[in-house]
Amino acid sequence: MAVQHVDPEEFVASIQPMLEAQNPGALLELLKSRWTREQIKQLLFCECADARKVAALALALVGGRCCLKELAAQLKHTDPIVNQMAEHALWSIWFRLGSIESNHELCRGTQAINRGEYDHATCCFTHAIEIDPTFAEAYNQRAIVKYLQERYDESLEDCARAVELMPCHFGAWSGMGHCHAHMGRMNEALECYEKALSINPGLTGIRQVVGELEKRAR
Repeated sequence: MAVQHVDPEEFVASIQPMLEAQNPGALLELLKSRWTREQIKQLLFCECADARKVAALALALVGGRCCLKELAAQLKHTDPIVNQMAEHALWSIWFRLGSIESNHELCRGTQAINRGEYDHATCCFTHAIEIDPTFAEAYNQRAIVKYLQERYDESLEDCARAVELMPCHFGAWSGMGHCHAHMGRMNEALECYEKALSINPGLTGIRQVVGELEKRAR
C-alpha cells in the first residue's frame, strides 16, 4: 500500500506554532492524529531542509523501531543540524524500545546514575533486562555504570550485547572503544571508535580521540 504524500512546507507550518509555544504535549497529539510514522519518515529524504529537521524532531516523539534505519542514514547528512536531530531521535527511540515495565526500570536506573547511586542503577538495568532480554539500551546503560566503576571487562560484555541487538548503536561502539583504551588495547579501541564514526560521523569527540591515538601510534 502506497504511503500518502505529505507536503513538506505544510508539515512544517502545522508544527511550527507548537514548537514556538514549547508545548510538547500538544505537538505529540498533533503528530499522532495527523500523520503516520511512514509519512514522517518520507520527509527525512525530501528536498526541504526544514522539513527534514522537523521530521527528525517529530520521530524523536513518535518514532519506533521501524524508523531506525532511516534516521541512522540521516547521521551522515552534510547538514550538522540534521545530524544532531537524527542523533537525538535515535537516542529517544532507543530509550523506549522496551516493554512499559522495562522502560520504567531504565528511567529509574538513569536517575540513579545521576545521583551517583551506581549499585542501585545496576539493579534497575538488570531488572529491565530480565523483563525484556532484547532491550539494547538497558545493556548499554548498564555498561555505562560498569565503566564508571572501572569494571571494564564487564562493561565490554554489555556493550557487545547492545550492538548485537542494535548494530547502529554508535554509543555502545564508543563505549567499547573507551573500555579497550582504558585497558591499554589501543588497536581494539581504534577499531571500535572507527565503527562508531562510520555510523555517526558527527561524533566530534570520538574523532578527536581517534586523532590522538593515531598520533601516538605514529
